[in-house]
Order: sequence, then structure tokens, then C-alpha cells
Amino acid sequence: MFTHLHVHTEFSLLDGMCRIPVLVARAKELGMTALAITDHGAMHGVLKFYRECQAQDIKPIIGCEVYIAPNARTDKTAADKNHRHLVLLAKNLTGYRNLLQLVSLANTDGFYYKPRIDKEVLAKYCEGLIALSACPSGEVPRLILENRLSEASQVAEWYRDTFAGDFFFEIQRHPMPELDRINNGLINISQELGIPLVATGDVHYIRREDAATHDLLLCIGTGTTVQETSRLKMQSDSFYLKSEAEMAELYRDLPEALENTNKIAAMCDLTLEFGRLHLPQIERPDNMTSDQYVANLCHKALPLYYPDASDAVKERLAYELDVIEKTQFADYFLVVWDIIRFVKERSIYYGVRGSAAASIVLRCLGITEVDPLEYSLVFERFLNIERKEMPDIDMDFQDDRRDEVIEYVSNKYGLDHVAQIITFGTLGARAAIRDVGRALGMNLSDVDRVAKLVPFGPHMTLEKALEENADLRAAVTADGTVQKLIDTARQVSGLSRHASTHAAGVVISKEPLALHAPLQRLNRDSSGGKSDLVMTQFPMEDIAQIGLLKMDFLGLANLSILSRAQEIIRERTGLPLDVRQLPLDDQKTFDLLAAGETMGVFQLEGVGMRRYIKDLKPTHFTDIAAMVALYRPGPMEQIPRFIRGKHGEEPITYPHPALEEILKETYGVIVYQEQVLFIAQAFSGYSLGQADIFRKAMGKKNVAVMQKQKQNFIAGALKNGYTEALAEEIFALIEPFAGYAFNKAHAVSYALIAYQTAYLKANYTVEYMTAFLATQRDVAEKVSAAAADCRRLGIELLQPDINKSDVNFTIEDGEKGAAIRFGLAAVKNVGEAAVTPLVAERLNNGLYRNIEDFCRRADAGAMNRRVLESLIKAGALDSLGDRATLLHNAGRVLDFAERERKIKDSGQGTLFDLFGGIAEIAAAPLELEATSVSENDLLTWEKELLGVYISAHPYSRFAAQAGHDTTALCGEVTEELEGQVVTLAGMVVSARSAQTRDGNTFATVELEDLNGRIEVVAWPKLYSQTKEFWQEGNVLLVEGKVVFRGDRGSIHADAVRLYQPGAGNDDIQAGQIVRARPAGGNGYHSRGNFPPKQPAVFAGPKKSVAAHPKSTSEITAPASPEQKKTQIDKETPRPMSCRLNIVLSQTDNPESDLQLFNQLLNILGIYPGPESVNLQITCPGRLYHLKMPQVRVTCNDDLLSELQSILGTAGSATFENNGH
Repeated sequence: MFTHLHVHTEFSLLDGMCRIPVLVARAKELGMTALAITDHGAMHGVLKFYRECQAQDIKPIIGCEVYIAPNARTDKTAADKNHRHLVLLAKNLTGYRNLLQLVSLANTDGFYYKPRIDKEVLAKYCEGLIALSACPSGEVPRLILENRLSEASQVAEWYRDTFAGDFFFEIQRHPMPELDRINNGLINISQELGIPLVATGDVHYIRREDAATHDLLLCIGTGTTVQETSRLKMQSDSFYLKSEAEMAELYRDLPEALENTNKIAAMCDLTLEFGRLHLPQIERPDNMTSDQYVANLCHKALPLYYPDASDAVKERLAYELDVIEKTQFADYFLVVWDIIRFVKERSIYYGVRGSAAASIVLRCLGITEVDPLEYSLVFERFLNIERKEMPDIDMDFQDDRRDEVIEYVSNKYGLDHVAQIITFGTLGARAAIRDVGRALGMNLSDVDRVAKLVPFGPHMTLEKALEENADLRAAVTADGTVQKLIDTARQVSGLSRHASTHAAGVVISKEPLALHAPLQRLNRDSSGGKSDLVMTQFPMEDIAQIGLLKMDFLGLANLSILSRAQEIIRERTGLPLDVRQLPLDDQKTFDLLAAGETMGVFQLEGVGMRRYIKDLKPTHFTDIAAMVALYRPGPMEQIPRFIRGKHGEEPITYPHPALEEILKETYGVIVYQEQVLFIAQAFSGYSLGQADIFRKAMGKKNVAVMQKQKQNFIAGALKNGYTEALAEEIFALIEPFAGYAFNKAHAVSYALIAYQTAYLKANYTVEYMTAFLATQRDVAEKVSAAAADCRRLGIELLQPDINKSDVNFTIEDGEKGAAIRFGLAAVKNVGEAAVTPLVAERLNNGLYRNIEDFCRRADAGAMNRRVLESLIKAGALDSLGDRATLLHNAGRVLDFAERERKIKDSGQGTLFDLFGGIAEIAAAPLELEATSVSENDLLTWEKELLGVYISAHPYSRFAAQAGHDTTALCGEVTEELEGQVVTLAGMVVSARSAQTRDGNTFATVELEDLNGRIEVVAWPKLYSQTKEFWQEGNVLLVEGKVVFRGDRGSIHADAVRLYQPGAGNDDIQAGQIVRARPAGGNGYHSRGNFPPKQPAVFAGPKKSVAAHPKSTSEITAPASPEQKKTQIDKETPRPMSCRLNIVLSQTDNPESDLQLFNQLLNILGIYPGPESVNLQITCPGRLYHLKMPQVRVTCNDDLLSELQSILGTAGSATFENNGH
């Protein structure tokens, strides 16, 4: 028999291409009984490999191809890049642990381009290891190639002696010229020193036909293309998993090299232990065990949470403590308790996710905020003695202080006991297309176009994409190049591409971690500049399997917002507000939710969720929890039924009276996993522990398992006296929900944060929005959305100002009320380090009086040109000079500041310094060359550097009316709206045209409103009629279907009009409407007027009105000739039985008149219907009658009442019967 001892899996990232399950299955198919894993410099895949080999009855040999530094592993000079390779295999548990140590040292102390060890640590940790001389990059083979034969012998002798005879020369046979020289040299030294030979294949892929794809993988890894001749590449297609017969033929002259593979396999006898816990321990009283300490803490705290604890409470606590003792998890609870104690002492905001809120023990330990009894939370969903698995106590911390928690844990248990956890990015469907296309040297725009055809969604594969997207299938069929691209991408799709740090995972060990898992440095993005932070090379599931304590420490921005908001509220009101003590029945909070004002509210701010929350109009905290649970693919289908049930619009029914008590809270809809458990308990007599096993098994959708569970469920129901038919019906009811029903404990925990954020927004709106902006200042989309929300809420946003701004967003009180001032650090390209000294100087020594004063006092060391120009363009220096002039002279300003700094540093000083800035001292002025820029440029700068328009927005004058004419905002179009028809208004900020395959022209534009941007596509049929509409600067009202390709959304327009709600000189423009109906109607044939509510907006007082004081005339808003030509979807008005007459009187205040007029039209838009409206405007000496043919209303008492309430003495509203 032959055993492969040198094998690279996909965890030799972008070098090996062997997927572990396929690799092991192929070895089994070839009749092999043992197989090694020897990835480059890391052990990422060894546990997955070990499990797979055991499952397929193959002996796993755990190893690694390590890199040997030429000198000390800590040396990092140019010469130290010349590392050499060595293959190490673990003979036993001692060898495995030594391999863990070596790989950890290589990836921490020794990393320099590659993870390297040196001979010092190799000699220290060689016990239990077998060493192979490796490939042509091994130390001995390289010396042979360099004809340094004497040194080669000396080095070989060192390895032989160090490994006590367990050192072998690898003989590799591939069609490579250098291998013949190496092999001959190795055979000679072998005979000289008695070092045995071993045959290896240096496997990088599984089958010979995979060679071309593997070559592409190397190109992806090295950033090259297949056309490049000087790139890294394998010199043949022979690096695959060969059969024993193939190896026997290759080594027929060296049979001992083949035999030695089996000898080595026999020497390797490693058994890894899974399931044994290695939990850390905290200090506890000397006379107490961990279980006693947990119980003691709970009994002491019980009166705080349950002042008059009932028997049920006491029984629940005793039961949970008993389960914790039997499962031996007390130390876990104590570790979490200690962390939360630290977090509370430091006033770090936190929350608990998942099923942990179901534990009364955690409640008494002060870890969770939720009472599990009040919300009927099931402890067995968290910790089940019948399914002995470590529970998850997942914690969220405010994201700006998560590092403090990790630092505390590291200091308490030791840096060598704590690590973050690795995760692997894979070549997803779209990434695979792009990477392969780049490696093939294809045109990147062509590749991108194909990649965008892959639908966006979780676990999307190319196979699934081809099934779902007809355009992708058509592209593959029509174009051989695209077919090759997709076929190749399918072969690499799903392979591990790179390692990164898990967003939340942290592991804590009782012993040093390197005894259990290989470690490596955090990548640069995750380390925050701290070089001593490490992560495990094993992913989360492997960490749990070897018994280490894995924890989720997730940084949550919403908790940072809550913390910051409470600080601001305390500063402004003096009230020590604590969100944990809020009443859960605040009417203002529920009013805010019912109005859909949920931007910035945790879990409730998506456009789809906002729509459902408005429809639901929650009146109880549990309504919010249910929506958190329901708003996901699958359960989302039940939301309309849930809402109708709440409002009594649909009778609430239960399949059996026994289910009423379980489903009453959720109006007959199964929402929570806990309800599935209660149903199984009630019908089939399951214990809650058994019911949780039942739920989990059903969720896996395994047909055989489902059938067995069904039999058990029916048998239990029959024992309880139910009929088989009813049991079948109930099982069919809960079967789909078992897979996607939500964990109620998690829903309640997250609903609590949602409620807290909503409460602060409803009751402390300015403070909350300031906290939101301050926390999200680096996320342009969030700032833009919050700015739009502030406008909608009537909160003024003020531009950054060097003399008024703080580092971050602040509240500024003025005549118009509280406004929010941009912080200096919120300006793009400007960080805290640059502006903190500027703010400190102003606070210490007074306002900056002019640009010269600023230059003298500013910290020139932190003020580079990019920072200065960004501050100027954002308007932060407007109080010191003209924006355009300052920008034009930025170089002079910097030179002046540098000159002043040098004078100050030299100790010479100036009269200005001597008088401390009190006296006006004449000094050489900074001469600036004046210039100017357009308002458009100023607005563009603001948008670029602040993410929003501050001075004005080209679209802002349309925004108020657009709220009545649209169904969504540009920034709200997300995947959840896919396939729906929406109406949007916005300004065209970019436009381009292109041709379809048929040569027809279409347009793609970016449409922007105050909330964000969205791509709009006008296909040829519409575009041909509306070319002049799709120009930059035009404001459009667009109706169309939401389409997502990949993660990019767009609107495919079906109707468009120039959005001109303002009036012209003597007539009121209604705007042009053009609708292109797809063949067959496409669902649009039954739609009415566009937009459905379309009151015109009077833009301003008519100059012509005041100019003719003596006549009476009638004005009808006419359609322009363009309108008459292009309007193709005009609706015929229905018969009218009533007419609304409105009379308005002009005053001396045009702005007040305009405001009243727009309020009037807004109300008309709320009551669409068939009746016409006549408007009469009385002016000094003249009367105007204005017909409004496109405004139709429903005449009723509510409309009349609303109109009369806003008109007051300024006018009147009456109904006139038309006699129909």
C-alpha cells in the first residue's frame, strides 16, 4: 500500500485546491487507508480533515509544511526573506501539541512575509514529530541545487540527529529538470548518512484534469493572468492525488521509498479528544465550589429581581441551578457574570442575544434584563440536559468600547489564554466570476456585467444562479467566452480565499491556548494597531468541538447610540436617565412607531419593516418582539395575517382549543420556537427538553429524521387521547414553522433595544438624532438618511464651524430651537487627531478671529493640505473668510501657518504672543487672492465632504410635496422591495445612455433625493419618448419596478414626468406624464393616474396677480404642446356628483400665503376621488378662479372639517352639488 504524506488542501489558501470531503472521498475510492494534510504554514483545516477521515474510515495524519528562517525567526532583514520548507507530521499527541506550538510561534514571533520558525524552536519542540525534507524549496534540496553538497550533508545530518532518526528525504517525481539533480543528490546523501527515502506527490489538486483550474487559482492568488510568462506556476499537470499503481510505476526503481510511506503512516497514531471542557475559572470564596458560588449569588440577588418570589419562581431557580450543576457549566456562568460586572462598573452598554434571556439564573446574576417568566421563555431552549451542549451566552457591547472588554478578559486570564477566532472568506459566486475573469485576462467591464447577473441572496451558488436567472443562462448559451468563465468559476466557487477575524468570536481557555489550537496574529484591520492580539487558526465550530469556551462579543452601534444619547440628555437636562428603567407602555413611543418614524430605531428602520410597523400600530411591547421575529424570509408571509388579527380585521382561529393559550399572544400565528415546544408538550407529552430536540431535528429538513419525528409525535398524541387525524393536522401545521420560527428570548432581547431607541427618539428627539449622527459619522449612507430624517422632523442641521463646532456632532440652541451642529471630525478626510487640538485651542484661548489668527494658533503639525482643503470646502472656515478664496489660497495659508510655527518654535515670539491676543497688534497680513465659485460647486463640496447638502439642496424645494406623491425614498430601496412597483422623485445627478443588443438606446441615471440615491433604467420604449427628461439636473417623478441584480438595486421605469410642482408666471404647470406600457400590460393596465395622489404645489406668489387689480378672470392650468404630444396614458374622468369650492384671500405676507396654500393641497391629496375642485383667490381689486382638472377628491365631512380647520378666517370651503 501507498500513503500520500505531502498534501495541500484548500487551506493552503489560493494554492491548494483540494476540498477536504472530496479529497478524502477520492483517497477512499483509490483504496487508501491513510492520508496526510500538510498545508503551508498553517493548520486551519486539520480538525475538519481529522473528522472527515474518521467518517470515511481513513487514518488521518496531521502535519504542516512549515517555513524555516535562514537565521533567527525574529530577524527581519532583506536576507531573511529566503526561507526554506520542511514537512512535519505528528506521530502522537505529544507531536501534535508540539506542532501546535511551532505553528503558533511561526505565525506570531516569526512572521515575516511568511510564518517562520527557526532551528532553535524546532529542536525544542521536535519530540513526537517526523520531518520530511519537502519540495525543491526545502533546505537540503536547495543546497543541492546550488551545488553546495557538503553543506547539504551537514544540514541533513542535523535534521537526522535532531529528529532521532525520524527524518526522511522526499523523492518527488514530476517533469521538472531540477528534480533529477535534487533526487540524485538526496539518494547519494541518503546512502552516506543512512537517511531513509520516502515517495511523495506534493498534491495540490485532486484529479489531473483540475490542473488548468489550479493554474487559474494561482493567478488569483498572485494577482496575475494566465497570459503572463514570468508568473508563479506549476511546471506540469502531475500534482494531483495519484493512485497507488501510478506511484508504483513512478518509483519502481525505489520500492523502499514507497514502503516507507506506509511505515510512516504506521508510526503516526494520533487520537484527538473532543467534548472535554477546558473552562477557565474565576476567583471564588475558598469554601465554595463553582456550583455553590453560582447558587449563592442567585439567592442573594433573588429579592432584588423578585421581591415577593412566588413558589413558581423559586422552583424555576432551583431547577435551573440543578441543570447547571449536572451539565458542569457553572464556571461558564461565573466567567460571564464577572465580565458583566466589569462592564457595569465601567458603564459600558451591553445586551444579551439568543436564548440566554430564558434563564432566571442569568437574570439573578444581573446578566440579562429580561424576566423569562413574564414572557414564557423556555430554559430548555437555552440549556437542555437531554441535549448536553454548551449553551451560548452571546453578548453585545457598544461598538466603540468592545475592545475594552476584550482587553479586560485578556488581562484577567492572560494574553496567552485569550484569542479572537478566525473565519474564512470564500470565493462566492460573484467573487469567483470576477477573480476568474481577471485571471483569464478578460475585459473587466464584460466580467462585471456577467457577475451582476448573479442574484443576490444568502448561500448563492452559480448553479442556483443559473437556475434562477434566465439572462445568465442566455449569456452562457450565446457566448463561448462567458460559458468558459462560468464553467471555470464553478470549479473554484466556494473555495477558501482568505482568512479574517470573526466579527464577535472570542475564546478563553483554562490553559495556554497554544496547547489546544494554533494561533496567528490578527490581520491589520482587526488588530487596531495592537501587535499582541492573536486569533485561533481553528474556526468557531472547531473551537467548540475541542471544549474551549467560545463567546460572542459583538460590537453594536445602537448600544453606542444609546450610551451617547443618555450622556447628551444628562448634560442638557441634568436627569440621570437609565434606559433599563424605562416604562414599557410609553404612548409617545408607540405613536412614533405607528407613524413609521423608525429611521435609526434598532431592528425597525428598514423600509419594509417601517411599512409593516405603520400597519401594525403596536400598542404593546410584545408586538415589537413579534415583528422582530416575523420580519425574515419565510415568516414574513405571516405578517399581514398577524396585523389583521391584531386589528380584528380577520377572525383569529386555532386548529384545536388546546392551542389557544399557546397562540393567543400572537393572534393565532406561530411566531416563536417556544410555541413549537409548547405545542409538542401539550399534544404529544414531550418534556420541554425532548420538544427542543424535536424542534431542532425538524429544522434540519432531513426526510428520514422528519419521518421518525412525525411517528413519535403521532404516537405521543394518541397516548394523550387525540386522534391520529388531528395529530397529522397539527404536525403539518408546525412542520414548516419548526424550521424558521424565531427564538422568542432573542426576539424579546432585541425588541427591548428597539423599544429603548424608539423611546429616546420619541421623547428626546434632538438628543437622540445627535447621538445617532455622532456614532455613525463615518458611514455616509447613515449620515445622509439621518439628515433627511432631521429635515422631516424639523431639526435644523448646521454646517461645521471652526468657531462653534466640537470634534463630534453637538446640539446648539438658537432662536428657532435646538439644532444639530456638524462636528469637525465628521468632515471627510479629517480625523479626530487633526481637529482635537484646534477645538482645544479655541476652548482654552477664545475664538479664532481671522485666518491669520487661525494660522498662528493652529497646530500646523496636524494640518496638512488635505485636511485644510476639506475643512474649507465643507464650510468649516467660513467665519474666517470666503470659502472660494480660502480654498484658492490654501497653499499660502499652509505656508503662513508653517512660518508662524517656526517663529514660535525658535522662541522669538511676536507682539501678538506677548499680549496673549488681547491687544490688537498690527502684523503682516496674509495676502489672499480673491476668487469665486458657483453655488453648485459649493453644494457639490458639501455633499462630497459631509455626505449631505447643508446650505441648500437642489431638490429640497420639492421634498415636502414629494412625500405625498411618492411611495418610497431613493435611499430606501432595498432587497425586500424587489419585484414591487414604487413611485420615486429625485434629481438626476448622473446620466448615461447605451445600446441594447438590438441597437436600441436606453438610459441609466442616478436619481437622488434628500435620503439617498438609486439607479433608474429607462428602456428604449420609454426612453424614445422622453429623451429630454433624462438629463443631469432635471427633477423627475418616476414609477417603476424594483429589480436587484446581485447586491445592486435599480428601478426599471414604466412612467416618468418632469416633476414641476411649482408654478410659472401666469399658469400652473402640471408637468408632463409619459407612460410606457409593456406588452401584455405587465400588471400596469389596471393602474390609475400617476402619481395616485397628485396635488400641484404653488411655488410662490404670482407677480401678475398683483399687477391687474380691476378684472376678474378664469385660469385653467393648460398642458403644454409637449404634453399633448407625449401623454399617452390619459385617464377619462369619472362622472362627478359634487364639486369642492375653496376661497382664499391674499394677504401682505406671500410666504404665509404660500405655506397655507401648500397645506391646503396636501390635505386634498389625502382624499383622492372623482369630484372636481375649484379654487377662488381674492386679491386687492381682482378675483381669480383657478380650475384644477388633475386634482380629484372625495367630498365628505372629514375633508371639509380639515379644510375649515386650516383656513380659519383666511378663506372658506364648501361643497356644491352638480346635479348628477
